[in-house]
Amino acid sequence: MIRNIKLTIEYDGTNYHGWQEQDNLQTIQGCLKQAIYDLCKENVIIYGAGRTDAGVHAKAQIANFRTESKIPDYAFAKALNTLLPEDIAIKASVEVPDSFHSQFAAQKKAYSYNIINRKTRPTMDRKFMHWVWVLLDIDRMQEGANYLLGKHDFSAFEAANSPRQSSVRTIYEIRVEKKQDYVKIWVEADGFLYHMVRNIAGTLIAVGKKKYAPEHIKRVLESRNRTLAASTAPACGLCLEYIEY
Repeated sequence: MIRNIKLTIEYDGTNYHGWQEQDNLQTIQGCLKQAIYDLCKENVIIYGAGRTDAGVHAKAQIANFRTESKIPDYAFAKALNTLLPEDIAIKASVEVPDSFHSQFAAQKKAYSYNIINRKTRPTMDRKFMHWVWVLLDIDRMQEGANYLLGKHDFSAFEAANSPRQSSVRTIYEIRVEKKQDYVKIWVEADGFLYHMVRNIAGTLIAVGKKKYAPEHIKRVLESRNRTLAASTAPACGLCLEYIEY
């Protein structure tokens, strides 16, 4: 009997060329596929909920695969963790209906973009934070972020020449928070375009540095012109927080 197994995955993306399997490159999907083969002796297809870029992290990426293995569903997590590198871990494994698809069944996704905002460069957090030494104005950033709430065409915040059927997405929540030296940009939406969160973060950072007025975010959004937005924020600050089904 073929079973459909859902995995919840945490990873530090620093040493990987993103989620998607690529020839001769180390990827999260590739490592998972190899670990499942070593465990089950099956060449499986792994479906991921989202294709995180090189250097991007995840607290709860979701994937699923089909297998003929008789291993109890909950035991896949422990077994695979003995075979995976130390910077990838399966937090949970469960059998789901055959109709479940980690990408197409997703209803909401949330990312955080994490910044350390101080004069001195970080050491402990350097793999997971983007260092900005200029003091950021959080209130200006939140004012600008508010223009992005709701359903819009986010072409202006998409990587150039990205393949997609539609650039319309709905942002349900976006907030900018600061605690001591740490700034977090939190975005929850029904889906994201390629580099969308990093481009939003880069533009909000420019607003926080007072390079742009908060209203500039509205002009960029309405223009659908990527060149009006600021540069893409580095991958190290981005983390996939969760996916809802």
